[in-house]
Amino acid sequence: MHYSTYISDLLYRYECVIIPGFGAFLAHKISAYHDAEQNLFFPPKKRISFNAQLKENDGLLSNYIATAENISYTEALGKLQAYAHTLETRILNGETILLDKIGTLTQNESSQIKFEPVSVTNYLTEAFGLSSFETKPIMREVHKQEVEALEERAPIHITTARRNNTWLKYAAVGVLAIGLSGTFGFLHFKDIADYNFAQEQKAKKQVENTIQHATFTIENPLPAVTLNAFKPKGSYHIVAGAFRVPENAESRVKELREAGYKARTLGENKYGLHQVVYGSYTDRTEALNDLRKIRTNDNSNAWMLIQEVD
Repeated sequence: MHYSTYISDLLYRYECVIIPGFGAFLAHKISAYHDAEQNLFFPPKKRISFNAQLKENDGLLSNYIATAENISYTEALGKLQAYAHTLETRILNGETILLDKIGTLTQNESSQIKFEPVSVTNYLTEAFGLSSFETKPIMREVHKQEVEALEERAPIHITTARRNNTWLKYAAVGVLAIGLSGTFGFLHFKDIADYNFAQEQKAKKQVENTIQHATFTIENPLPAVTLNAFKPKGSYHIVAGAFRVPENAESRVKELREAGYKARTLGENKYGLHQVVYGSYTDRTEALNDLRKIRTNDNSNAWMLIQEVD
């Protein structure tokens, strides 16, 4: 029974998933942060923790299992309680339990359950596709020291006032020459501009006369073409991936459609990523069945997004 998969699915959309009689997994949203020791930036995510005090059934996980396995709520609750008893027995026997994509459960020296979350799964759907990246500090002080050393080896010498006066005389002559050439150049440019404007008006008049005398006859018009636009509806979407570059997202959509899926993009999210889905569904049970098939045969990282889209 894939109870860890059911719990993982719910953690994408809810902040608390309770295993009745055993404990609860909690998802706390944390902002992006920088690790100064490793020079790494980490995207925002949901941090998963475990609370053994929350054991009362809230119906969330039981209802989800009942829908996914097409069984009654009572039967789903009974299976879930048996699963909780199995987990508790294995932990008391000193075993380490690995829940896929969630974390590990063990018993510490104080006979309390210790939970260690995995770091590879980000349950914050808004940050789907984002990963950590490394940065290198800018050594501003080193550059400053290098400039100061160069200034010491190549000091700047100030010339006398007499040389400055000589330079100013040549500069004044140069400015006067530039000013005169600019004046004559402007007059020449104006003549060219007037000529070009006159030619442009003449050309426009010829084009207008040609259009007024021209007639167009279509003897065999083409038949009307009817396009069937593909626009699936539904608030249940099976996500295949998210891409920073729109062309990559369209390429993925093309691949999935060639494979037989009704794939499309859901547009750009707040992080600038373009989400690609295998398909959209109005029926939740149908979406869950297809999600299990896709995870088994095509993409184990596919997940379901519940969202109203245009």
